Amino acid sequence: MKELFQHAAITDGITVRVAVNFLPEQSRIEAGKWFWVYHIRLENGSDQAVQLLTRHWRITDGRGIVNYVDGDGVVGEQPVLQPGQSHDYVSGCPLSTAHGSMAGHYTFGREDGALFDVAIPFFPLAAPATAG
Repeated sequence: MKELFQHAAITDGITVRVAVNFLPEQSRIEAGKWFWVYHIRLENGSDQAVQLLTRHWRITDGRGIVNYVDGDGVVGEQPVLQPGQSHDYVSGCPLSTAHGSMAGHYTFGREDGALFDVAIPFFPLAAPATAG
């Protein structure tokens, strides 16, 4: 699992795993646009069903400029995970610098209505150096 997902965090039995890759074919470096794709796997290791309700991202570019992204669910879904189940999704992040980072949290709900935040691990966004 570690080979595919370079970053992981566990909160209250919920594991968030992240794999990130730079996509040169989606980037326009000459125009100052770099693009990464990230694959998230959510794993419910708790003993009750949970539902992902919202996301909160903190995206920092190479100049230290921070953007926050908040919204319902992930890629249009608010998945319910039974104990032992996982959910995968893929999304992307454009930046105007060749490096930056992402981190954040998801808000989940339990069957009893209790809400709790689950950490998304910090992960770097780094384009490979180009000769020039």
